[in-house]
Parts: sequence; C-alpha cells; structure tokens
Amino acid sequence: MDKYSFLNAAHTAYFADLYEQYQKNPDSVEPSWRAFFQGYDFGSESYGMDGDLVEGVSTQIPEQVQKEFQVVKLIDGYRSRGHLFTRTNPVRARRKYAPTLEIENFGLSQNDMDTVFSAGEIIGIGKRTLRQIVDHLERIYCDSIGVEYMYIRKPEEIQWIQNKLNVNDNQPQFSAEQKKHILKKLNEAVSFESFLHTKYVGQKRFSLEGNESLIPALDALIENASEHGVKEFVMGMAHRGRLSTLTNIFGKSAKDIFSEFDGKDYEQEVFDGDVKYHLGWTSNRVTDSGKQINLNIAPNPSHLETVGAVVEGIVRAKQDDKYSDNPSQVLPIVVHGDAAISGQGLVYEVVQMAQLDGYKTNGTIHIVVNNQIGFTTNYLDGRSSTYCTDVGKVTLSPVLHVNADDAEAVVHAMLFALHFRMKFKRDVFIDLLGYRKYGHNEGDEPRFTQPKLYKAISKHKNPRDIYAEKLMNEGVIDKGYVAQLEKDYKDKLEVKLEDSRKIDKTVITPFMENEWVDFNTVVEDKMLQPVDTSYPKKNLKHITKVISNLPEDKKFIRKIERLVQSRQKMFDDDKLDWAMAEHLAYGTLLEEGYDVRISGQDVERGTFSHRHAVVKVEDSEEEILLLNQISETQGNFYIYNSLLSEYGVVGFDYGYAMASPKTLTIWEAQFGDFSNGAQIMLDQYISAAEDKWKLQNGLVMLLPHGYEGQGAEHSSGRMERYLQLCAKDNMFVMDCTTPANMYHLLRKQMKAEFRKPLIVFTPKSLLRHPLVVSSVDEFANGSFQMIIDDASAKADKVKTLVFVTGKFYYDLLEQKEELKREDVALVRIEQLFPLPEKQIKDIISQYKNADDIVWAQEEPRNMGAYSHMLMHLDEAKSFRAATRRPYGAPAAGSGVRSKKRHQEVIDFVFDKTKNNQR
Repeated sequence: MDKYSFLNAAHTAYFADLYEQYQKNPDSVEPSWRAFFQGYDFGSESYGMDGDLVEGVSTQIPEQVQKEFQVVKLIDGYRSRGHLFTRTNPVRARRKYAPTLEIENFGLSQNDMDTVFSAGEIIGIGKRTLRQIVDHLERIYCDSIGVEYMYIRKPEEIQWIQNKLNVNDNQPQFSAEQKKHILKKLNEAVSFESFLHTKYVGQKRFSLEGNESLIPALDALIENASEHGVKEFVMGMAHRGRLSTLTNIFGKSAKDIFSEFDGKDYEQEVFDGDVKYHLGWTSNRVTDSGKQINLNIAPNPSHLETVGAVVEGIVRAKQDDKYSDNPSQVLPIVVHGDAAISGQGLVYEVVQMAQLDGYKTNGTIHIVVNNQIGFTTNYLDGRSSTYCTDVGKVTLSPVLHVNADDAEAVVHAMLFALHFRMKFKRDVFIDLLGYRKYGHNEGDEPRFTQPKLYKAISKHKNPRDIYAEKLMNEGVIDKGYVAQLEKDYKDKLEVKLEDSRKIDKTVITPFMENEWVDFNTVVEDKMLQPVDTSYPKKNLKHITKVISNLPEDKKFIRKIERLVQSRQKMFDDDKLDWAMAEHLAYGTLLEEGYDVRISGQDVERGTFSHRHAVVKVEDSEEEILLLNQISETQGNFYIYNSLLSEYGVVGFDYGYAMASPKTLTIWEAQFGDFSNGAQIMLDQYISAAEDKWKLQNGLVMLLPHGYEGQGAEHSSGRMERYLQLCAKDNMFVMDCTTPANMYHLLRKQMKAEFRKPLIVFTPKSLLRHPLVVSSVDEFANGSFQMIIDDASAKADKVKTLVFVTGKFYYDLLEQKEELKREDVALVRIEQLFPLPEKQIKDIISQYKNADDIVWAQEEPRNMGAYSHMLMHLDEAKSFRAATRRPYGAPAAGSGVRSKKRHQEVIDFVFDKTKNNQR
C-alpha cells in the first residue's frame, strides 16, 4: 500500500508520476496541477485507504484532502465512462449501465455540492464548487456527444483531446451564417429523399432518412480539411445514403441519378453496368474559400465493408505518387453501417493495417451510419461488444458517439475528428447514432420485426425540422425560411427530372478518369496480340551488376552474400533462373520509369526463399533494396511483407492498382490455395469491375501452385475457380514454365496500352529446378509465348500429342526422356485465358500423325484447367484426359499416397491402357 492508494487503479500511476515530477520541478507540471499540489503537499508518509499512516501513527489525512481525491476520481469516472450515460439515442432509451456516475458512488454526497474544490483545476475551470464541476463534466461527456479515449496510451494525445473537450464545454459554437449553412445541407438531404420517395414509389434507394445529418457533417469535413491542406478525398461507403452523398456532396447531377432510376440502357455496348447505389464518382470541387479539391467515391459491391480496403489502397497509391512529402494531403473517409462494422471481419483487417509501413494512410476518418439495426436484426443480436465501433480500440483510436438528431453536435464531432487525424495522423471513429425510417429497402416492412421501434420512428420529426425549430427559437431564422429552402431545392430537382427524361441512354462517368487517360479499353482480340517486351542486353547487364553487389561496408549473413553474388554468375553463365526473371523484369521496368509494388506474406524474401528483394544487415537488420539503386531517374521499388491477411490485403492492392495504372502492383499468396480468403475481392472486383463500373485494373496475383506432396492446402491455387470466372476479356490467366516467359509476362503487363488483372500460377519446386533456366538472349530479344511447342519433337514421328500446363510439364518430360519416347510431343499452354485457340488448332494440324491427343494435368479431374478446355475449345471434347480422379480435397495428406496418384497420371499419359481412375 502506498500514499496514493486511495486513488482508483486507473489514476494512481498517472497521479504518482505527476506528483513525483512536481516535487522535483514544480514548473514542469501543468499550471492546473501545480495549483492543486501547492495546496496539499503530502510529504513522504504512506497513507492507507482509511487515511491512517501505514506505520500505525494516528495522524489522519485532512478530510478536505480526501474529498479532493474523491472529486479527482469522479472526474476520472466521467472521462472513462461518461460515454455510457449520454443523450445520444434519438428514438429509444439507452441500455442501463452500472455503476452510474452518481456522486455517491465516489464517496461524495449532496452536502458537498456547494463546497469549492481545487480539483476543478484538472479540467481547466479552476477552483469551483462540486455542482459546477459536475455540470461542466455533464456538458462535456454526457450530452449529445460521448467520447471514448482514456484507453489511449500516449499522454500527449490524451492531453490534446482533453484540452479540445474543455473548449466551450465540448459544445458547438457556430455563427448564425454557419447555422444557416448546416440547415441548408440538412434540407438538401431531407428534400432529396422525400423527392425520390414521391417520384419513384417503391424503388430501392436505401435512403438516408434518420441519419441526414451525415450530409452537413461531410460538407463541413471537406470544407475544413481543405483549410488544413488536404487536396484529395477518397471515400468508400455502402448503399445507405449513397445517392444523397453523390448529389449533395460530390456534385453528381441529379439528372444522371434520375436517368439511372428510369432504368435506361447504357450508351456503351461493352458495359453491363450496376445498380445506381454502387457506382463510383470523381469530381473536382471549389471550396467556399476558393480551394480546388478532388473528390472520389469508390464503386462498391453489395458485399458490405469490401470497399474499405480498396479505398485505403487508392489513397496510398495517390500518396506515394503525388504526395510523398506530405501524405496527409489525401484523406480517406470510410462510411460503415453499424451491423457491418461489428459483423464483418474485413474491418478488423483494415484497422490492423492502419499503422503498418506498407499500408498506412496517415489516418482514416471512419463514420458509422448507425441505424441500430442490420437488415431485420436488432443490435442486441448483431454484436457482443458494447458498441459497434469497438473494433476501433484495436488501434487505440478515439471514438465519438453522436446523436444524429443534433446537427450541430454532429458537425462539431466531425471537425474534432478531422483535427485529431491531421494532428496525429491516426484513425478516428464517429458513431452517428440515428435510425432507419423505412425498412432495409423501401419495399421492406420493418414493423414485422421491430414493431415498438417503428412506432416511435413514425412519430419522430426529421433532423431538419428539429434543427429548424431550434434556430427559430434562437431567432436565427423565421417561420417561412425552411419552406422556402425546400421549395427552391425541389424546384431544381424538378428541372433535373425533366432534363433526364429527354435522354435516351444512361451515360456512366468513369471513376478516376484522369489517371486512366492514356489507356484504352480493349476486347479479347487485342489481348491476344503480341506486345514488344524486348530490352537491350547491355541494360540487363547493368541491372544484374547492381543486384549482385551488396555494400562492402556492411556485414551480411554469408549464405545471403553467396546467393546475391550468384546472380552475376547466372548472367555470365547464360542460365537465368526464376528469381532472376523477376529481378530483371522489375529492374527494367524501374529503369523505364515505372513504379513496382509487391506485397503479401513473406514476399520480401519469398515464401520459398527465392526472391531476397530485401536483404537484412546481420547486426542491425537495416534493409537493403538493391532494386532501388539502378539509376537516379528510375521508378520506385516498394516491397512489403503483409499482415496475415488475404481479403484485406488483396483489396488494398487492388485499390492501389486502380489508382496507379503505371505501377506494376503485385500481390503474392504464400501458397496459391490461400487466395480463396479473398474470394469476395476475386468475384466482385477482379473478375467483374470492368463490366460493372468501367474500371480497368492491372493487379497481378502470383499464386504458387504445384503438386509436390505437401497436402491439400499447399498444392493447388484452385485455377479452376479463376478460369470459371473468365469471360470475354476480363482478365489474363497464366501458368508459365520458363523464366524468360515470366520475365516477358511481367513486362507485358506494363507495356500494354490497357490494363487487365493478371493471375499467374507460379512454381515452387521449379524455382531451383536445373532445367528451369533461360538464356540472356531470350530475355533481351524474346517475347511472351502463349504456347511453347515441343522443340525436340519430330512431327512425323509423333503419335501422342500432349497438351499440358505448368510444372507438370517437367514431370512428364522426365518420364518421356526416361522412356525415350520419340512418339510423344509435350506442348505447353502458358496462357489459359484468353485461350489461344488458333495456335492450339495450328499445332494439332501440325502433328498430322497424332491419333492420341491428351489433356494432362496433375490436379483432380474436377479441378485444374480440364473443364475450362472443354468449355473454350471444341477439339478438347475428343481429348483423352489424364488427370487424378475427382476428389473433394485438392491433394492427399499422405506423401506416399500423393506420389502414387501422381505417378498413375504420368503412366496414363504415356500408356492409355493404364486406367488411373482408382
């Protein structure tokens, strides 16, 4: 027991440190604490909870001193738990929490209410009566805004927050003109929704009604952020309130939205479109102070929260490209639903990225449009946590809970969040607590599941009318002011509605059009055309020299030194392996001015230790990136080991590629199998975004794939799933077998005049296979080969023509050579989509004596590329399929069993009498 034991545990250490500091140097503590300590110098005795000296001396701490500390504990209680007792719920009573903040719970009584306490110095109001202290704390912590922040571990952040809260008792202080502007934006939000409700009866629009104060809050955020130097905003939000945000914040013409409501066809033939509340938008806005800002709202699928990861990637790409000296000039805003932020695991992944070198964006403002219900599920069934925003505490981010009916409080909270983000470059969360006027969509009947809540909502005034009444009482506006505001706004909407009905087809404006001005939209024929990816041998020689020499004045692990030096030997011996294919592809692109970004689990060295793009100094772990030392004018090489996430990281890197088409953006799976953790990104963005949203994207996915007896989760990248998603012209799918082909493929991804997602099934055992090498000349003067014919085969001798893809080729080649089978030709299909049908047919016609044409794959028959070949090539229907038989799991766990099955397939390729279907 020590002399501070009568303080609660949360406050003891803080107070003890502060008092020790005061004793050493009184001027070093805050004036408020200094004044407090000057009145009560405790000396060196040790007091117990009851005030007795521990040594047993009967001297008591003066009662007033004990009371002071009970007031200190009261203050601490409000700071820590005041948010539980706010007036933040506009339509129903809050849950009851205990213990309450009643003064009796802190050892105080009503008799103390008019006693003056020095503890008032702590909250910046000087010596005050307990009544005044409590009133002050109630206004700060228990009014329309509840603040959670006491878990933050940085004293400077806590102090900043407390200073901010003490200003005007955390109450909004707006001028009459500012109040009128807030009312104007509120009116736009309310009037827009009511206009749609009458003009498009029964159509889904996912209205903002019940949370309309989001609109003046976003308006204030953008206007004020521009004064803090923010140049660009990137926003992600799901459907709730999106149309109002697009019109009233982002400047999308209501005419275009009405045209989308009318369900007209699109002006572009090769474009399927999406529902109106999923579309993205980019615009430039001039703020009230005359500043030019860029606004982006990213397109999103119905899958809630998916867009959050994409937004962070877009922001980081913009920061790296244009604002590396001050990344805070790009501000991410992610709008969540209350059920989604607490229920969707992606949110946690994105939050965990917030401070990581490869993914941080200098703080995101997270806004929860909290309507207290998810589809038809009550909040009590939607989460175990107290608040939907509790995920924000993972990064010790402050959280502000705000009553959405109090428009001024909402704007005030938004400005607080902005100032915190700009000051500390960290995330901040706003929980905008409102309600949902109608059901999940406007055709739903919410009274089926929430009869009491919707009875209350039906009688509840909208936020505009509540605020207008407040301003009338204050004398800021007169009675007819709002009616005129509404008439003027709706008259404009009527004009836009008439204009929209004169247009035959809907025009969809591309998202981030400026970034994509140099790129064309292409169809399948263009994707099959060759791209010049050659590069001078002398430049390859220079790059090899750079990546083969570590700094001589630093100490490295000997094995790493030998590995790096071996790169030069490979070049000199004219035998370049897979790692050199990557290094030289990256190096040449960097030398040409492109940037390269790679992320994923263990990508810096590579899961199989082949890449070593980052080399660590042995003693200090200083990181050496030789690819950033090629030339003074080169692009930037970024490579980051990711957090253990697929969904969030793929979403982030997809967003990065979306915003930076001149960056080779790569995500590598640790094993290809693991990419299915990002399945929503694959289905909703990678395969479909160009059709839905006119979005090109050049993200490269490297998926290690190959059957080497490593079990079900370390064998197959599930190529069948990617191939099943392929259609017309939406992506490339590759399974390369030579370093040269991989080199040209990566260069082709940047040198083409268009961008498509590129899925590459990469090798594991082939990374060090003695046959998997290419010559320098193949790098310098070659090009990407969609099909590689059997160079050793003599066409007239071939009886069995085998089509194969990927690593399995080398297994078959070994068997062919062992059996000395000159009657077998092994042809590699390196590009699986778009499938080079003409070249395949030409090869078939070339081997005229082949009466046995085989499709060979190491995967089970229900996996791999077999079904894809059947779908896209008529001739494949007559191929003899040499595969494992169908299985539920991709591979056997037993190494012996796996090897046996593998050999059975190989045997069947060379002898059709051997049935492998056991």
